[in-house]
Amino acid sequence: MANPILQIDTLTKSFGDLVLLRDGSFGIAEGDKTGLIAKNGAGKTTLLNILVGKEPYDSGRVVFRNDLRVAYLDQEPQFDPQLTVLEACFQTENEAVKVIARYEENLSSGNQDGLDEILTQMDLLNAWDYEQRIKQILSQLKITDFNQKIGELSGGQIKRVALANALIAEPELIILDEPTNHLDLEMVEWLEDYLSRSTLSLLMVTHDRYFLDRVCSQIIEIDDRQIFQYKGNYAYYLEKRNERLAARDAETDRAKNIYRKELDWMRRQPQARATKAKSRINAFYELEEKAKQRRNADNVRLAAKGSYIGKKIFEAKHITKRFGDINITDDFNYIFTRYEKMGIIGNNGTGKTTFIKMLLGLEQPDSGSFDIGETVNFGYYSQEGLQFNEEMKVIDVVQSIAEVIDLGNGNRLTASQFLQHFLFPPEKQHNFVYKLSGGEKRRLHLCTVLIKNPNFLILDEPTNDLDIVTLNILEEYLIGFKGCLIVISHDRYFMDKVVDHLLVFHGNAKIQDFPGNYTQYRDWKSIEDKQQSEESKTEKVSKQPEKAKPAEKTKLTFKEKREFEQLEQEISDLEDEKTKLTTALSSGSLSTEELIDKSNRITQIITLIDQKTTRWIELSDFA
Repeated sequence: MANPILQIDTLTKSFGDLVLLRDGSFGIAEGDKTGLIAKNGAGKTTLLNILVGKEPYDSGRVVFRNDLRVAYLDQEPQFDPQLTVLEACFQTENEAVKVIARYEENLSSGNQDGLDEILTQMDLLNAWDYEQRIKQILSQLKITDFNQKIGELSGGQIKRVALANALIAEPELIILDEPTNHLDLEMVEWLEDYLSRSTLSLLMVTHDRYFLDRVCSQIIEIDDRQIFQYKGNYAYYLEKRNERLAARDAETDRAKNIYRKELDWMRRQPQARATKAKSRINAFYELEEKAKQRRNADNVRLAAKGSYIGKKIFEAKHITKRFGDINITDDFNYIFTRYEKMGIIGNNGTGKTTFIKMLLGLEQPDSGSFDIGETVNFGYYSQEGLQFNEEMKVIDVVQSIAEVIDLGNGNRLTASQFLQHFLFPPEKQHNFVYKLSGGEKRRLHLCTVLIKNPNFLILDEPTNDLDIVTLNILEEYLIGFKGCLIVISHDRYFMDKVVDHLLVFHGNAKIQDFPGNYTQYRDWKSIEDKQQSEESKTEKVSKQPEKAKPAEKTKLTFKEKREFEQLEQEISDLEDEKTKLTTALSSGSLSTEELIDKSNRITQIITLIDQKTTRWIELSDFA
């Protein structure tokens, strides 16, 4: 059994009268990759903040293994805006950065006390190539200007810098709050692969169900102020959760049957009840509470009347758009058909949102035009559209749009009833907007879009910060939506369920129309990339002279054999030089200038050893 690294026992947390957790317990062991699931507002982020010491709790225990290295990715990380990207990555509190700071301080001051210990720590923590590794991870997350000021970055870019910081720290436990938000699909798949291959332990809040299924080895759920732990991936969790809810429903049904009998007995009792009946009376009230338990809107389904939409939707005619040297579209043409459900995917910066804004008239193309049908009534959900008067109550936000909502077929809902369809119970409806969680505000924004009865929905990253329950409800709504739909999303599961074809923005105005969902596109692209790779190899080989095309390499050429022998000697010499430099740096007899020179040289030597060792391994296969 793996060693435990984190144990939570009987944890209780409340805000005034609102109880988020009651006597919750769970544990994480070495190598566990844990997904944390709950409805918005149920306390996911609060629990993470408790674990990292940013939030107090009422009672219980939170116990980490001694000297455990922990990294935390906040939902809204903060950096000094005047720092460069690279400087921000050296502002973290991980051990490698601390020992680098001590090393540089010793060099600058000329004080060599404790230098031997510092050098040993530099080796143990692989601190010599820390900067190179942080640049590699930043590049994977599409942050390439390492000297750009933090203040010049978008919120999404800042979160990616913070994610890189958490990963480069090489912690034993990494805690991530919605790490896939602000990542494009390529980055999500890179992170998924990185965490799957890593040996670190993971506790993560995410709504990405493919991510949960492919990365996580256990799921923790907060439901009805309790914590439930499932040893398996997301698919296993769904199976066992359904079993748990079925058992709970059966227990509630049994309680209801007994309750009816006990209620009849209570009504027949005289007002002055005998003492011997007190225990039965107390048991009745406990039974009443259990019998009246019900699922909190897990089975709610959204509904809205789809207004009429004609045959003509929109036609994009010769659309060209560029920003400086960046081409978004170039003479793009497209005819959108009735009831079409399109997904738009592509890396960040390829123009997906700009294309949507041009369609809506919020951005003008450089040339060309959109011809939109007269019956089209757009409903637009975007991250930028999330703007409320924070001092308004939730119910007032909806009532300012409509007091009564027509669902069609003679069905009508009040604003309050409509909000309950969006998982806002009556008590939550009278909260002020500023009290809502980020996900609850997204859900309210979505509600205000749908309540206007659009027949053409455009959703730009609708899944960010929405919980899985809300996503399931939204998916079912969109599947049955009697209108047109365009979705921009990095949520692969969501895209697979709701769209029937894709526009793929490859960048530089290259836009591909793919007839299928996201998984089908990835399967096709994998085959296409493999074929192109094989064709590229064949083409490269075909360009070589016939005599330079052996069927299969079986041994080294004379030149390679000589190179192989020289590499062995060069690597040995470099290792000797590295040992001498380390000894000299630890001697305490070097001047400040000599310390700097030898430190720079030892960094160069490590790089050379890595390069030559890699080449030696390549040649050794045929030696």
